[in-house]
Amino acid sequence: MFFQTREGSYNSESLIAFLEDLKRDLRGQKAILVWDGLPAHKSRAMNEYLLRERHWVTVERLPGYSPDLNPVETLWGNIKGQELANRCAESLPELDSAVRGGMARVRKSRKLPFSFLKHAGLSF
Repeated sequence: MFFQTREGSYNSESLIAFLEDLKRDLRGQKAILVWDGLPAHKSRAMNEYLLRERHWVTVERLPGYSPDLNPVETLWGNIKGQELANRCAESLPELDSAVRGGMARVRKSRKLPFSFLKHAGLSF
């Protein structure tokens, strides 16, 4: 599970930079991206990037309007229900810290990350 926060919205350029960070952190390991219909996920620049990088990254695209099939939805629901519950952050760094704490909690679990995949009907 690789996670990054940033100010503003993601676009093709910022997502490609994210994927370059992921590639560096994986040190030769392969990755599977489960992507929804975000326009930046389908742009010409992204498709060209993914074609060049297919030796390490594979994309599985979700059908349109299918949050029930997206494992990140249950991940966010879990973090919103704990680390972000009743929180009114005064700054992005404060919110980032809470989200990172939730991600760390999920990563420590041997079962929780896989439960999000299972809930979406996916297996590893």
